[in-house]
Order: sequence, then C-alpha cells, then structure tokens
Amino acid sequence: MKLEQKRDFKISQAQGKLAVLTPGLGAVATTFFAGVEAIKRGLARPIGSYTQIGQVRLGKRTENRFKKVSELVPLASLDQLVFGGWDLFPENAYEAAKHAQVLEKDLIEALKEPLSQIIPMSAVFDREFVKRLDGPNVKKGLNKMDLADQLRSDIRNFMKVNHCDRAVMVWCASTEVYTPPSSVHQSLQLFEEGLKRNDPAISPSQIYTYAALRERVPYANGSPNVSVEMPCLQELANEMATPICGSDFKTGQTLLKTVIAPGLRNRQLGVAGWYSTNILGNRDGEVLDDPGSFKSKEVSKTGVLTDILSEKRYPELYKDLHHVVRINYYPPRGDNKEGWDNIDIFGWLGYPMQIKVNFLCRDSILAAPIVLDLALFMDLASRAQMRGIQEWLSFYFKAPVTQRGLTPEHDLSVQLLKLENTLRFFTQEELIHHLGLTYYGVDEG
Repeated sequence: MKLEQKRDFKISQAQGKLAVLTPGLGAVATTFFAGVEAIKRGLARPIGSYTQIGQVRLGKRTENRFKKVSELVPLASLDQLVFGGWDLFPENAYEAAKHAQVLEKDLIEALKEPLSQIIPMSAVFDREFVKRLDGPNVKKGLNKMDLADQLRSDIRNFMKVNHCDRAVMVWCASTEVYTPPSSVHQSLQLFEEGLKRNDPAISPSQIYTYAALRERVPYANGSPNVSVEMPCLQELANEMATPICGSDFKTGQTLLKTVIAPGLRNRQLGVAGWYSTNILGNRDGEVLDDPGSFKSKEVSKTGVLTDILSEKRYPELYKDLHHVVRINYYPPRGDNKEGWDNIDIFGWLGYPMQIKVNFLCRDSILAAPIVLDLALFMDLASRAQMRGIQEWLSFYFKAPVTQRGLTPEHDLSVQLLKLENTLRFFTQEELIHHLGLTYYGVDEG
C-alpha cells in the first residue's frame, strides 16, 4: 500500500534572524539561552536536542541511509536565533541565571556578555493565577485587551530593533491556577469580548497566546496552563494560519511514564497502582506548593496514564488502577528534582510484582533542549504552511493537543514515529510503518 505524499508547495528557507520569545526568564529560559550561547562558542555540546543530534532513517533498512534532522529539513541555525522575553522580575538573563543556580558559575561568567543583553520586557501578570510570586516588572492596562495589545507591540518592537524576520513564542513561566474552559473560551468572538471586559476566567497565559497568534507567531506551551486547548485560541490559530502545539514539557517523571507504561500495556501486564512523588526546590516548586497551581500540574501528569492504560480497552488490567501524584516543595534541592515511583503490577495468574524508580534529574537541564527543538520545529511548521494544532510535536509534551474527538497519543515511541514521518512527509521521503514483510518476500499490496 502506497500513501500519496506529493505536496503542492515547498518549505521556505530559514533566512534571516528568528526571534525566540519566552514568557518567563527563570531557570528554564536562562538555561536554554546559556546553553545555546555555550554551544555556539564551542563550550558545550547540544546533548538532549533532537534537532541538533537526532538522525532519521530514510528508505528501507537494507539501504542503511540516515540523515541528521538538521540536514533533512531546513531548520534555522543557532547563529540565527535572537532571544527575548517577559518577566515580572527586572533582572537580565545573566543575573537571572545566577539566581537560578542551575549552571556552574564559571560557565555563566563566560557567557556574561550575551546573557546581560537579554533584558526582560514587563510581564502580564495576575496574582489570582500565580499566588506564590510577585514582582515589580508588570504591565498595567485599561483591560486585558489593552494588555494583549501591549504584548503585540512588544513583539513588533523586538523584531524591529533586532532585525528579525520571524518569531516563535515558547512559554517558560510559572504554572497558573487550574482554569477549566468556561463560556468565554468557546469562540474567538466571545474571548475578545471577554478581554475587553476583563473576564476573570481569562488567564495571563491565554493573553500571551492570543497576542502571539494575532501577530502570526507560532506558540508552544511549556506549562500545564490551559491555553492552546481552548476552542477560541484554536479558532484564532486556524484563522491566522499559525501553528500551536501541546502543553507542559515532558521532562522527568512523566517522560519515564511514557516509556514504562506502554511497555507494560503492550505485554498485557496489569497495573494495580502507580504512586508518584517529587521533591523540587526551585521557583517552579515554590509555585506548585499552591494547591491551585498544583491542580494544573496534577491534571497534566495524571492524564498520561489514563490514556495509555485504557480502562475501557483493558478493564481486567486497569479498571481499579490507583494513580497518585504528589509534588513537595523542598528548597534545599533547588533545581535538582527527585522523583520516586512505586508501581504495583500483576502478571500471569494475577501474581503481584513491583517496580521502583528513583529519578534524580535536573529539571531545567531536561527542559532547555525541548525549548530549542520546539522553537526550531514550530518555525519550520510555519514555513511549511502548517496551521493550527501540530500533533506531530506531541513527543515533547505531557498533554498533547489534538483535534476534538481524538485521543492523544502518549506512547513515546509512537510519538517519535509521528514526528519522524512528518519530517519524511515534508521532504517527500517514503513514510515508514515498520511492517517489514517486504524483506521476507511477502507482497504488501
């Protein structure tokens, strides 16, 4: 069976400068900025970045043909990236990186010159949505639409001053209080009316998303904040022919869940319970100490197992699954998060077994290459004339966004296949389905 792959357009080349704008200049953003600057200067390697190191197989296995991602599709180079963002604290990226205490002091000092030039624009911020933080570098406006217009002006001014041809926005700020969709989110018209009358259900992250899409800037959501999931913002993304994707970077504990859980399901092993707890001491941990913000993270983290270990498909294996998620703020640990998982499973004849996982990870070190990959891939999607939801980038998110009626795919290996097949599709290479029968003389047609 052959899939028709011919496309009527070409992906435009990545010419000129690309602005990478991050709401939030905290630990994740500054680790990303510093990492790219270090790599450009030969001080480090881009470990963890699929766009910089990953290779894609092309054709049949017998051809032994592989290409680096950056050679297969026309990605922007690191030298073309220009960094900017917003934060409620006025410190530049050099000062913020020192405060975050993720990177070694010697490395930060070696990058003082480029990091000092990244000065945060004043942020859209509301204490009702992030209760554990406050800062002076905050916008004031007549209403939420005025704040959105100020963000749009920031984007245009940044691109003009820095001579940028294109921009992408990747949310790297704190987790907001959980905000389920309400009536104001059901259509673009209702949402814009809500912005003008300061509807309390509209969060700062939704204002950033709106501003980006109005400026035709692709938007990726690195937090569990509910924004790109809203019907109104998906409507706007399609209207402006602008890409959006996922929520909440898939970095530590959940990354392992999307590896382990599909393996258990695929071998038809039952799961009676999955207890997950974390200790984290950075600003993200402080924010998540608030029950409202933790609720956003809990929804994002628990949805992964619900979809992978489908009670509907396998009631005898997962009907009584007890899934518990805890996050505890523990300042001595800083950015070095520790996650414990206790997994109670059962196998042949119902005999019980256990799996224990202790992941001592570095939160921002895992997140930084994701920011880079998403920035480059979202820019690629825009130049490939893709609009709206980019499900092929689910690989990077705890909460992938899909069209209504579709169940998100959380299996990391399947997500990677979707991503790689999309890159093959972009370049009119043969899609790979791993059937393999052609190697053994079986006609697939």
